[in-house]
Amino acid sequence: MTSLAGRTVVVISGPGGVGKGTIVEQLLTRDPRLWLSRSWTTRPRRVGEPEGAYVFVDRADFEAAVAEGRFLEWVEFLDYLQGTPLPAPPDDCDVVLEIDVGGGRQVKQLLDDVVLVFVDAPSPEHQRQRLERRGDDPATVQRRMSKTDSERAEALELGYEIVVNDDLSRAVEAIEALVEADRDRRG
Repeated sequence: MTSLAGRTVVVISGPGGVGKGTIVEQLLTRDPRLWLSRSWTTRPRRVGEPEGAYVFVDRADFEAAVAEGRFLEWVEFLDYLQGTPLPAPPDDCDVVLEIDVGGGRQVKQLLDDVVLVFVDAPSPEHQRQRLERRGDDPATVQRRMSKTDSERAEALELGYEIVVNDDLSRAVEAIEALVEADRDRRG
């Protein structure tokens, strides 16, 4: 992982519907030294989801990339595959990975020195409402909600910092502080 040597690598995880994407957008807007590695996914794009949110590929292309060793991490989640290609950030940038906790575990095993952030909803009802507003069907909402407790438990086991997204500005500032502390530590 020579392209990541000496860089701050921030893993942002959390259950569906907690606002990870919005937080990441804010971080990237506010800090030009952060670069987002776009994940690949085999799931279809949601209604209204920006085309650049993921690299949308079919299962055969994804599996071929896995076989060629082109991923930093990948996982089968619900009924689709998603993963992070080996990052190639610009020279002066630190890396943000918006991935699930299982992917965070894989990255931590490979890099060990990463900033792990678990974004959580202020309440299950808040999470459910966000999932519904973004257009997830009732079955998908229920499947995502049922995984929340296990994702949180795994994040705690891995030493993730927990950031509750009850106020967007406060959540973004908390993550910015973690990034700056890591940059300061690296000198």
